[in-house]
Amino acid sequence: MANFTKFLGAALGWSFGGPIGALLGYVIGNSIDGFTKRDIQDFRQQAQDHDNETHSGDFEISLLILSSFVIKADGKIDQRELDFVRAYFLKMYGKERANHAFRLFRGIIKNNDVSVRQISLQIRQQMQHASRLQLMHYLFALAKADEIITPDELSMLHKISGYLSINAYDFESIKAMFYENAESAYKILEIEKSATDKEIKAAYRKMVKKHHPDKVKHLGDEHLKGAEEKFLKIQEAYEKIKKERGL
Repeated sequence: MANFTKFLGAALGWSFGGPIGALLGYVIGNSIDGFTKRDIQDFRQQAQDHDNETHSGDFEISLLILSSFVIKADGKIDQRELDFVRAYFLKMYGKERANHAFRLFRGIIKNNDVSVRQISLQIRQQMQHASRLQLMHYLFALAKADEIITPDELSMLHKISGYLSINAYDFESIKAMFYENAESAYKILEIEKSATDKEIKAAYRKMVKKHHPDKVKHLGDEHLKGAEEKFLKIQEAYEKIKKERGL
């Protein structure tokens, strides 16, 4: 129990307030042996004393909850998607923290009375745009964990992105990173195939600025790798177009 309490303390931030806090309180109170309502109230009080900046723990909690919506979108819980969540947290945080996160996640995914809109709106209000883009990249990777993104999963991803105030261009750009076709590289750079060479170079510079890993360094070193993977996709798209055009 002491280790799990320490884990929650590391996750303490704005995510312990609002609808996310209500969900966490319910899950912890009903799923974690030894936790009392008083414990949850103490955590929420401590959260109120924190600043409103997004920290690693807030991003982590947001990942867990939004992952549950995507996994359940097609009406079934695929083991490959659960394994993806566990593997991601293991890679990001190490074994002990990953085990605690997945313990919490099992309680979250069983809860069917939570609103994706309310959860997403809280995240939108508190989380910077670059961090929200990183969330969407992760969610697409999760949906693709079982090799195919189903129409129901894609619909849920589109719904979440709308609530997170991620525009259509950014959504299609991230989506194209997981769909290989003749126009994927152009979509990743948020341009049409008819764009001029000058427009392509300008688009690349814009995307580099928008998705640079430094934009999410406030989340901690553990999240830089995910941001770097997304950044690499942008660079690969640009190199592919340059090669195609002989630039």
